[in-house]
Amino acid sequence: MTLITLLQFIGVPAVFSAAIIAIAANFGKRIKENDKETQAVKSGVQALLRAQMISEYNKAKDKGYAPIYAKENFQNMWDNYHNLGANGVMDAIKDEYLAMPNRKEEVE
Repeated sequence: MTLITLLQFIGVPAVFSAAIIAIAANFGKRIKENDKETQAVKSGVQALLRAQMISEYNKAKDKGYAPIYAKENFQNMWDNYHNLGANGVMDAIKDEYLAMPNRKEEVE
């Protein structure tokens, strides 16, 4: 049973049925557009988090250590990156970053 048939069956006049179908089609289009935009935002945030984590990793690797506060921040970024559906590319970098010494004195 089509939507128009169902609407006519329950007593909705044809003019209103057509309007309801047009409104439903518009909502469907908007939902698809919103899903596309949401996916773009998600991908963008993921890319920004990945870039920031790589930058933080490279700075710490050059120094030879990463302070505890920086590691906590990195872990927070990684958690959010991972929650966005990350593909595991950053796992090794995260593990290496978090395993770095906490202070310069520990490096020497």
